[in-house]
Parts: sequence; C-alpha cells; structure tokens
Amino acid sequence: MSTHGHAHASVTGAARRPVRLNLFAHACGHHSAAWRAPGSSVERLADITYWEELARIAERGRLDAVFLADGQSIGTAGVERGPAWMLEPLTVLTAMARATERVGLVTTVSSTFWDPFHAARLLASLDHISRGRAGVNVVTSMTDEEARNHSMTALPGHAQRYATAGEFLEVLQGLWESWPMDSILAEPDGAYVDPALLRPPLHRGEAFAVDGPLNVPTPPQGRPVLFQAGASEPGRALAARHAEGIYAVAWDLASARTYRGDIRSRAAALGRDPDALAVMPGLVPYVASTEEEARRRKAELDALLPVQDSLRQLSFFVGQDTSDWELDAPVPPLPPLEEFTGPKGRYATVLRILEIARPTVRELLGLLAAGGGHATVIGTPEQVADEIERWVDAGAADGFNLMPPTLPGGIEEFVGQVVPVLQRRGRFRCEYEGTTLRDHLGLPRPPQGIPAPTGS
Repeated sequence: MSTHGHAHASVTGAARRPVRLNLFAHACGHHSAAWRAPGSSVERLADITYWEELARIAERGRLDAVFLADGQSIGTAGVERGPAWMLEPLTVLTAMARATERVGLVTTVSSTFWDPFHAARLLASLDHISRGRAGVNVVTSMTDEEARNHSMTALPGHAQRYATAGEFLEVLQGLWESWPMDSILAEPDGAYVDPALLRPPLHRGEAFAVDGPLNVPTPPQGRPVLFQAGASEPGRALAARHAEGIYAVAWDLASARTYRGDIRSRAAALGRDPDALAVMPGLVPYVASTEEEARRRKAELDALLPVQDSLRQLSFFVGQDTSDWELDAPVPPLPPLEEFTGPKGRYATVLRILEIARPTVRELLGLLAAGGGHATVIGTPEQVADEIERWVDAGAADGFNLMPPTLPGGIEEFVGQVVPVLQRRGRFRCEYEGTTLRDHLGLPRPPQGIPAPTGS
C-alpha cells in the first residue's frame, strides 16, 4: 500500500486543495458488460427506486453531485449490446431531488435538439424543486441517428453546432434572469408582480428568437451550475467562456494536466477567474481489499464482454470498420487527429492510449470496456485515494467524475472505502457546509442585474 498521500497531507495540511467528486450514474455501471454480471441491476433500470438509491449513496458519501448523461436515440452501436438510456434524466433528477437533501443534480441537455425556452423552464423548475441543487451539461450531440429523431436528416456541422450551443447558453442565462423573485409583490390589495422589474431578453440570433420573460422565476442559485464536456477546439472555447464545471476525458495525468492548463489559460484570457472552474476528468475505479482482488474483478468483467460488441464500440470511436482486425496483433495505424471527422475528444484519447501503452487490439478493447478511455485506477482504497491526490496535486484535475464499472456496487464500495481515506487525509469534506450545488463546488452566485445579451 502506498502511504505517500498520508504523510504529505500532514505536512502541508490546509494548503492542499479539497477534492471534488461527482457520481456519473449510468445504466448498470460503466463497464459494457456490467449488465451481464450475475446479480446486476439490469432488471431495475426503469424502477425509480434504483436511481433514488444511487443518489442517496452519493449523498451519504457527501459527493458534490450526481450526473446523468443523455442521448437522443436508442443507441449508436445497436441496442443489443446493452443498456444505455431508459428514463428521461430531468424526470429522474426531480425524483432524486425528493429522495435527497444536499447532493447536486446535473443533467445533460442538447443545444442541437432542445428549444432554449423549454430547457430553461425545466431546469429552473428542477432548481426550485431541489432548493438550489441543479446543474446542466450542455452538449451538441454526436450522431446522425439522434438527428433523425428530431426532424433532421443529419447533424449540422461541428462549427455550426458549437455556435448554436454558445447562443443557446446566452438565451438560457437571459431567461433565468428575466423574472426576478423580487418582482413578486403578491399584495392582496394590489399587484402580484411589478412588471417594471421584468427583464425579457428579446433575443434575436442566428439559431433562436426568444422574447421571454421565462414563466418560472429566477432559480434559487441565480442559475443552475453550467457544465461543459468539449475537447475539440470550439468545445474548449465554449467551456472557457461559459462553463463552471468541466467533465473531461483524460487517460493519463500528463494529457489531463495539459487540458486543464489550456482551459484555465483560455478562461483567464477572457477575464474569468480560472479557480472558479472545476475540471473533473472521468475516473473508473476498481476498489478491493487487495490490488490482486481488484485486478481479478476487472478481468472477470472483461471476460463477460463479447469481442464483436467491443469491436463495434471501437469502430464508433475510430470511425472505421474494425471487425476484421487481428485481436492479438498491434492496432493498425490510424489517421492523425486533424483528419478525423467524428467526436474528436474520444478519438484523441484512443490515439493517446496507443502512443503510451502500445496495446494489442484485444488489450485496447479491455482498456476501453469501461468508460471508453477514461482514467482507470485499480487497487486498494488507499491506492485509489493516492492516485486521486496525485492528479489533483499535480494540477491535472480539481476532482473526478466517478464512473464505477458496476452500479450500485461500485459506488457503494467507493463511498464506503475510498471516501473515508480522503476524509482522514483532510482532502474531502466530512459534512456538507452549504445547501446548494454552487456551495459544494465553491462557486459564487452569478451577478444579477446585468442586461441579458440580445444577440444580433
């Protein structure tokens, strides 16, 4: 067992930054074969008590938030491979809000398919219902299959999707400020609202025309916490301008530190405080009482994965047919990142794994099986905590978006075994200090009263 984290913590004490932790709750867990394992939660995915249970476990561990990703189709690689989406996330988070008191609740909204008025209304409602615990990860979506469910033949081009996303975020913020709570007078013998205090955005832009004001008053946090997950050039620019939290993909510490440094310097160049940005790469933790046991558990899950399924997933990540690749041979040469037209972040990660680990095709499939190339840590609770501290102290992360290979087991183990180690070392809260997601992340409430952007 490594003890450097423990010794180090006692020396520098309070100077070391607290770690941020989110639970990324997905299906039966992030390993593609989790649903095939004996005793998996596969029968419970449409049962709201399963999702409420995950939120309660996260809250018991004093995690910052629970995050639900989303997709707008039944599944790119074919629904036969395993579960992806089932219940709609905003509805699920509303139920979670009633089952918990403090943990943050973050959902995914697609700026390509959603109308900003509709999104602003649902998200403001979640923030009111949860008393200030809502967050939103705005994405531009990834597949033409999704586009065909929304009256489009294909996704708009990458640059156009990101321009739309920037405008979408501006409209959301204008709408959330448009009906201030202090305009509600509710005078029994007078007016309900002082109309002079309403601030309709009257937005006219390239993608959206929205008058407002919103018909939900300004949410308790001022606005839900804004998350972003872009790794491409326009994605980074959007994150630097708007994001308060960033879900990143990084397979190793060096690439994570480069990404975080780039986002922070871009934010500073825009006049933002880089410390008001929490960068949280995904982390797939395999935790057990010994490292051998943790490795055995990973191997057992990997063994449940049909090879053809894994090759189909790899085909999606690299944008070419991999079905005839030789499993125990090196991975064939892939085109450079700048020539790749699919989702750039995931492809860059695959290239990084090939450069560092030089795996065979079979080994690459195992590395991508849980979370598709996110950082993976295998070991005892102390070893997992050591690695979390190492990344945070090296400036590679502000914390992690936890992607347990199995659920609920993987988050129960993390909360029961890793969180207490981080708490003993003074790196993670023992109790919530505030009530809102902004409080948990140490983020300021956004200033009110700035004129809403009006587009062109």
